[in-house]
This record gives sequence, C-alpha cells and structure tokens, in this order.
Amino acid sequence: MHRAKRAVILAAGAGKRMHPVTLRIPKPLVTVNGIRMIDTAIRGLWENGIREIYIVTGYRKEQFMALEKEYPGVCLIENPYYDTCNNISSLYMARECLEDSFILDGDQMIYNAEILRPEFERSGYHAVWTDSFTNEWLLDVEDGVIAGCSRTGGKCGWRLVSVSRWNAEDGRRLKQHLETEFKNHQNTRIYWDDIPVFCYPEQYRLGIRVIQPDDMIEIDSLEELAELDHCYTRYLKEAKQDEKKRQA
Repeated sequence: MHRAKRAVILAAGAGKRMHPVTLRIPKPLVTVNGIRMIDTAIRGLWENGIREIYIVTGYRKEQFMALEKEYPGVCLIENPYYDTCNNISSLYMARECLEDSFILDGDQMIYNAEILRPEFERSGYHAVWTDSFTNEWLLDVEDGVIAGCSRTGGKCGWRLVSVSRWNAEDGRRLKQHLETEFKNHQNTRIYWDDIPVFCYPEQYRLGIRVIQPDDMIEIDSLEELAELDHCYTRYLKEAKQDEKKRQA
C-alpha cells in the first residue's frame, strides 16, 4: 500500500472560457457560493493530513500569494510558460515534487474530502462511471488497469477526473518523461496527462479510484459556473447582449 505525502495543484491557466469573471481574478480563486474553488482542494488535503502542497501559478500569480499565509505548508511555483504552452508546462515546473503525490487541478469543487484519502494501491486517476455520452476522456479499464482511453469521449465507460495519485517510482518516471517531452522534444501543446495515457502507456500500469458524480465537480465554463452559483447568471445575460450587438 502506498501513501501520498504531498500534492501538486495546477492553477496557472487564464480560464478564458469563464470570461468576464476571470478577467480580473484567476479561475481557481473564483468563489462558488461563497467558497473559492482552490480552498476546497486545500482543505480536503488538510483533512487527510497532507500539508505539503505545491501550487503552480501563472496568470495573475500575485493573487495567490496570500495562500502561503492562510495555509502553512503551501508553496507557490511559478510557471512562466502558462500563456504560450499547455498544462504540461505547469507539471514540468513542479516535476521535483511528484513522488508519492497527488496531482489535481485548482479549478474544481471538492465536496467529499474522503476522495483525497492518502492511501492507494496503484498510481492512477479518479474516475466516474457514465452511461450517457460524454465528450471528456473516457477510460477503458480491464482487471482494474487502464487499458486505453478515448480522447473524444463516448458512453458506458469511466470518465477521467482531474485528480490522480502517483507512487514514488511512477513519480520519478513521470518526471523523466516530462523532461523528455517538454524540454527535449519541445512538445509544449499537449496536456500533461497525455504522457502516461498516450505517449508512454506501456511504461505505466495505472488504475482508477472510483468516485461518485457529486463527490467533486469540474467547472469548465461560465455556463457551468452560473448553473452552480446563480449570482453569475448576469454575466451570461451580458454576454448574450454583447453578442446581439456584434451581430446587429
């Protein structure tokens, strides 16, 4: 049995799909019903005894500085490539912190801290079973091991969720592959998850940790944000009005 000792939270992106809310504030610091998204991740980790937390920042990075005072143990890592590269650049900047580690996005709401329990048997991803169609990455799992993945989604499968655990060996392997792809091959436009899932699947035997749909929610757009917190519906109305003006 392995145990996560630290966590890496990716929080560098500009969150353009959530404009105009994110024009002045980074997406992970947006509040949903009075709670910042990133707080749900940090508090969930704290509840499970994980205080060594690295947050990779980029867009409006200065707004994250208060977190180091609010949460002792939080350390910020700057990603200078956030506006020109995909999120592989963020994990590359945190590559020294991947052994026995959680990796998760800062722009999701964690409602059930139990899903961040540190014990795990196999490196891999959280996943939610879906019968209906999804355009998210859909995993094919055989005997508890990820055997394949559809980028374009599908139905009746395990939807990949942006929370994962990595034991020491796989963390070192992931670090090496990040250096190979990002630094040596200049492969800057892929997701970091491409590395274990598509680039080097034969070098990992990843599993899944089953969670329920209401354990956490990934918020990808202004529409999804407004659905969870109705105070943001005014931005949708403004966006529609602006669109009508442009078309007039």
